Amino acid sequence: MTRPITAGFDGTEESLAALGWAAREAVRRGLALRVVHAWRFQALEAVEEADPGTQAQWAREAVAGAARDIGERHPGLEVTTDALEGGPVDALVAAAADAEMLVLGSRGHGAVVGFLLGSVGQQVIVEAERPVVLVRAGDKPAAEVAGHEIVVGQQGDPEDSAAALRFAFETAAARGATVRAVRAWTLPPLFAYSPGSLKLLDDAGGLEPFEQKALAAALQPWRDRFPDVHVVEHVEMGSAGQVLLSVAGRAQLMVVGRRVHRTAVGARIGSVAHGVLHHAGCPVAVVPPAC
Repeated sequence: MTRPITAGFDGTEESLAALGWAAREAVRRGLALRVVHAWRFQALEAVEEADPGTQAQWAREAVAGAARDIGERHPGLEVTTDALEGGPVDALVAAAADAEMLVLGSRGHGAVVGFLLGSVGQQVIVEAERPVVLVRAGDKPAAEVAGHEIVVGQQGDPEDSAAALRFAFETAAARGATVRAVRAWTLPPLFAYSPGSLKLLDDAGGLEPFEQKALAAALQPWRDRFPDVHVVEHVEMGSAGQVLLSVAGRAQLMVVGRRVHRTAVGARIGSVAHGVLHHAGCPVAVVPPAC
């Protein structure tokens, strides 16, 4: 079954930017676009006839109007709409399950403040089974032209980043863009060395060559699958978040894998995704490990 690209819409500037990004990506990939709006009945004493049926109609009209505007900008794009009653997190997570990706807006106020990722956006990223793309308010098609790379973070063994790499290569193939695969490394603490690990490092010729070989091994299946995609291998010492942000200025899109930390007070995304989401100037895709 072919999945659509789904965009969450609530009438804000950031959701309009997300809708525009999702429509352009759907055109590139030859996919349909689904526009969803989650709403919940609210008693409005100052408004006559603000019963659930009336509010449902308002929601349907709002999302239909946004879809008409997108259809006029992209003739031939198949666009469907849904006004889903219920809490936004549950509705958007359910919508993501049937989508190629879910695209949401996120407010941004410059490189220092970065994204203002609210509780809804963070909860959706934690729970969604499909990739979630966050787009800043004010994102323009020109930014996709100026940035020529899809930047993707690679960590651990090949299977640990397979989903993020697949998403990055698919996106680059659809855009004719370069993939910059970034692997950051740091010096391990002394107690992490063992006879086995020391032998691996000796065989590789040292720490940095070891990391370069690890990145090359993770990329090889995707190079084979997407032979026309140009790839830049980027290995640098430093924290993963800092290294990724150092090359974000070249990116049309930043792709990171999702790691979730669950605690007694709730779940949160890992520090790398959190840092990139808050400070990267480009759209950011957060990809769950098994999608």
